[in-house]
Amino acid sequence: MAVPSRVSLVTLGVTDLPRSTAFYSALGWSLSPASSAEVSFFHTGGGLLALFGEEDLVIESGTLAAVGPGFRGVTLAINVETPEAVDLAVAEAESAGATVLKRPAGASWGGHIGYFADPDGHVWEVAHNPGFPLGPDGLPRLP
Repeated sequence: MAVPSRVSLVTLGVTDLPRSTAFYSALGWSLSPASSAEVSFFHTGGGLLALFGEEDLVIESGTLAAVGPGFRGVTLAINVETPEAVDLAVAEAESAGATVLKRPAGASWGGHIGYFADPDGHVWEVAHNPGFPLGPDGLPRLP
């Protein structure tokens, strides 16, 4: 297969790299020593998360202009083991400086979800989905 079916790295364009790095560090995420003044890398249970200056990312990616503030049509998700873990994760994100977009609550499909935005407005979902149990690697197992 020429295009492997995997996500290795997610890069978020940010307006203030030190502020965003501090936010993800406050969540308890592990900052890689490969980070520099231009980019911060975080280890996750799946692929890597990179934070890169938004204007620099526009140039790097060859796009015409920065998307700007507001919803970008993308959400990132963190699946957790229990509904209580959703509540705790959203509360910790809020304590670290996130804006809670949707307080944790039951979902119509039987799970429990909450949403928060990081300092640049990137939207994160925290979900417990009883239909997709987590494997030993912490990732959901689809039927």
